[in-house]
Amino acid sequence: MPRPINEQVVVITGASSGIGRQTALKLGQLGASVVLAARNGEALVEVADEIRRSGGQALVVPTDVSDWNQVQQLAQQAISTFGRVDTWINDAATSVYATVEDTTLQEYEQLIQVNYLGTVYGVKAILPHMKQQGGGTIINLGSVESQRALPYHSAYSATKHAVKGFTEALRMEQEREKSGVNITLIMPAGINTPFFNHSRSKIGAQPQPAPPAYPPELVADAIIYAAQHKVRDIYVGGASWLFTLMERISPKLTDKLMTMGGMMFRLQKANRPDDQVDNLYQPMTGPGRVHGDYAHLTKPSLYTRLFELTPTLPRLVMMGLGALIGMTLLRRRNEKPELTERIKPHRLRRKLEEVLPLP
Repeated sequence: MPRPINEQVVVITGASSGIGRQTALKLGQLGASVVLAARNGEALVEVADEIRRSGGQALVVPTDVSDWNQVQQLAQQAISTFGRVDTWINDAATSVYATVEDTTLQEYEQLIQVNYLGTVYGVKAILPHMKQQGGGTIINLGSVESQRALPYHSAYSATKHAVKGFTEALRMEQEREKSGVNITLIMPAGINTPFFNHSRSKIGAQPQPAPPAYPPELVADAIIYAAQHKVRDIYVGGASWLFTLMERISPKLTDKLMTMGGMMFRLQKANRPDDQVDNLYQPMTGPGRVHGDYAHLTKPSLYTRLFELTPTLPRLVMMGLGALIGMTLLRRRNEKPELTERIKPHRLRRKLEEVLPLP
């Protein structure tokens, strides 16, 4: 069993902003010893100071995850300072919004280097130490795009597909060896963080998450849950689960729905021009932040709370209860055809939502 969070040593990459920053702050509040890695050292110092004020311990190690030597040094500094690493979180990522034709080979290579190989480097750096100490947890940040690609995002989607494949192979190998190392893949939908401000854009506007977006606190809670429980995958946001379900049922139909009327092309464009500032090759400067500019697109996710961040038995009970209620309503409608006119689809959904969290 993993240690309680207040006894854990946790390394997190991408800790200067967004999901990584929120996760680091929450870990510090819970009493963990947190090793902070990102390229923006100024922002990391700010996070570390806040963690210390909340009673946690923090170590700042400026790191470019696309550089194997720097990732090795990150692991070594964490172990030499705290003696072990209980949880390692691969969160660092960058992005380009452009068509395939407009994305350069150099941009593809950079995303592969940061998003995919940065994850590989993190695993390679810490896995031998975790096996030697008898266990630990590795958490890789995938995406809904690990399951379903989005237009304008070919480079990013490809790297997140790669992270998923790498994570699955790694998990099977560790389970066969009974190494005690738990492997979790977190797959968020669009999250309201500065990710979209930091992305390179060639689409004529600043990128935005295709609504609905979800708060970064929800992903941080999922990561911390995974650090304390052996869990395979966590979908953050009902939209992540829904897109995955659609992809499994009919990829072709999903293509049609997403491109109908240019829907998914339009939904990823904000109503303002991009500032042409990005972190593709250079880190952002100055203090970082957790939240992005899209609070108006952001909603909570009861689905995630009830179905992903709960133990298996309560989850099965809730699913069974939802299925039973759905079958009861359907049977009543069949027994009384006049209800077909009285219970419109939106009313039926509202009734289900009272007892069953729908995406």
